[in-house]
Amino acid sequence: MIVTVVLAGEAGFWIVLALGLAARYLLRRRRTGAALLLCLPLVDLVVLGATVLDLRGGTTAHASHGLAAAYVGFTVAYGHSLVAWADGRFAHRFAGGPKPPAAPKYGRARAAHEWRIFRRTLLAAAITVALISLLILLVDDPARTGALTAWYPRTAWVTGISLLVAASYTVFPKRPR
Repeated sequence: MIVTVVLAGEAGFWIVLALGLAARYLLRRRRTGAALLLCLPLVDLVVLGATVLDLRGGTTAHASHGLAAAYVGFTVAYGHSLVAWADGRFAHRFAGGPKPPAAPKYGRARAAHEWRIFRRTLLAAAITVALISLLILLVDDPARTGALTAWYPRTAWVTGISLLVAASYTVFPKRPR
């Protein structure tokens, strides 16, 4: 059930984002568009609430409950940048806005870009770990929360990979041909 909630949350995020941008740029309803975009965190609350209710209802935790926490951590950490990215492209495509700048490809600018991604990944990991720890505390039954603790090393791996990528662009900067 929780996998369905996470998938619906992901779809809901993009649907609400598209509706907000369509209202803003296609219908010229800036307030309506802003109100819809402000509803994006509600999607996270629904996913998190369903996860808490499922676990509090006696369900033994599965990997999908950790996935829900990771989803919320990701959307909180990356949500603003995703909205800004989509807004720039939507404005360019449908409202005559300037072409959004591409991510830098070379040198220090690319390394700085990768470090910004690492900071977001680190924030997402911290939120994920905090949410998983909170879920474990709420259930208060180690026999039912074993699958959640498996998300700690997964989160560390993802963060470590992001760190290695950022460090590699710093130590070995990509140069134009």
